[in-house]
Amino acid sequence: MVTATLSAVAGGLRRAERHGRDVEVVDATHDSRQVAPGWLFCAIPGARDDGHRHAPDAVDSGAAALLVERWLDLPVPQIRVPSVRAAVGPAAAIVHGRPSEHLTVVGVTGTNGKTSITYLLEAAFGAAALGTGTIGTVEARIHGEPQPGVRTTPEGTDLQRLFHEMVDRGVDAVAMEVSSHGLDLRRVDGTRFRVAVFTNLSQDHLDWHGSMEAYLAAKERLFTPGLSDHGVVHRDGPWAQRLLERATIPVTTVGRDASADVRIDDEVLRVDGGSATLHWDGVVHDLQTRLPGGFNLTNAALAVVAAVTAGAPIEAALAGVAAASGAPGRFERVDVDHPVTVLIDYAHTPDAVQLAVAALRSLVDGGRVLLVLGAGGDRDRGKRVPMGAAAAAADVVVFTSDNPRGEDPATIVEALVDGARRAVDQGAGAEFHVELDRRAAIGAAIAEARPGDVVLIAGKGHERIQELADRTVPFDDHQVAAEFLAQTGGGA
Repeated sequence: MVTATLSAVAGGLRRAERHGRDVEVVDATHDSRQVAPGWLFCAIPGARDDGHRHAPDAVDSGAAALLVERWLDLPVPQIRVPSVRAAVGPAAAIVHGRPSEHLTVVGVTGTNGKTSITYLLEAAFGAAALGTGTIGTVEARIHGEPQPGVRTTPEGTDLQRLFHEMVDRGVDAVAMEVSSHGLDLRRVDGTRFRVAVFTNLSQDHLDWHGSMEAYLAAKERLFTPGLSDHGVVHRDGPWAQRLLERATIPVTTVGRDASADVRIDDEVLRVDGGSATLHWDGVVHDLQTRLPGGFNLTNAALAVVAAVTAGAPIEAALAGVAAASGAPGRFERVDVDHPVTVLIDYAHTPDAVQLAVAALRSLVDGGRVLLVLGAGGDRDRGKRVPMGAAAAAADVVVFTSDNPRGEDPATIVEALVDGARRAVDQGAGAEFHVELDRRAAIGAAIAEARPGDVVLIAGKGHERIQELADRTVPFDDHQVAAEFLAQTGGGA
């Protein structure tokens, strides 16, 4: 067990004051219900609650010390800082012996592609005979074993504890999704990233950030010396140049443009994957992936370049990426013997929907693309009309519920339909329907499909639940689709 003195914790924080005797702390948490004897309780002020209110409960549970923004009349030593939110990650890192410095951590940020790239990185590092860890939307994994987790980017205390466990269990390299929320909320402060990867930026989370500029600014924090050593940036996207102008660490660019440091060329796309050449420092490398679509070739290239930049041999990185089957719910095929292909994907932004439909359009030989799509409630409302417009590039669209949460599902779908109508008015040829019951919508799309068609069920991906106004219910797009395929002539 790693421990740290309170004076060591205070000494590693900016503008910290310490009050009371020096004590040893064995762990750190922001959740008073998690406190055990000897722990440091970090009183984070939040939008709906203030951790300072729960400090007495933490002390009653045995907290050895408190991290606060104002002195509290409680009988334990305290560290006062201007912002507990900014200090939590660094404090927890000190308590756990700065574990990320004993790991090769690659952080992946961007609107789309984060999960797929972390899984590809896991495969690349595994092929290089490195012990692997992943942290992200689907789950956290240590040596391929799922670990309990709740957030794409865990809170700073949980993240540093997880890094500590990874070190203890012999992990060498970690591939981690880094969300804009996690960057804004300083959850990764105290973490050392060997490499930071930028995938792309498109409309999402504007209910949180307010503008695309603010959204980009959150991502930019990862490309500073305080967090990362080196950057790998997808060069082709519209926001890449702005990020490159503002990044303050060395950056390697990847893309199809001749100006990219690593250029993707000679692409061949298939339903079961794709191939390309990578031109890097005057050497041509063969890139293979089992994942379909041009965007997955981009993801594969970014994963290879990031893995090599982090220290993996390029031959191992290429072999690992070539063998990787991808992440759950990311262009994942429903494996039922049937003349209709059904894919499950997490696409839930206008850009992701457009890319997914375009990828399938280029792969379907004479068949149609059918799309099942909804949008999440109580989230960025501004992306719904553009999502509907992007959906109209399919041949048939069934608009339905996603996770409506506290909103009226019909109101959400109305915005999607509005976008589709606008696109059709401008020449898109989609036929679209509305079926608010998601199970029925999936069934309707599969029933409509003919041999050679592809059905894309988008929005929820790996999720196994549906969030309604008053409850959460089990719902698995993959399972539901498999049931309908079996009913219409498929066999397992």
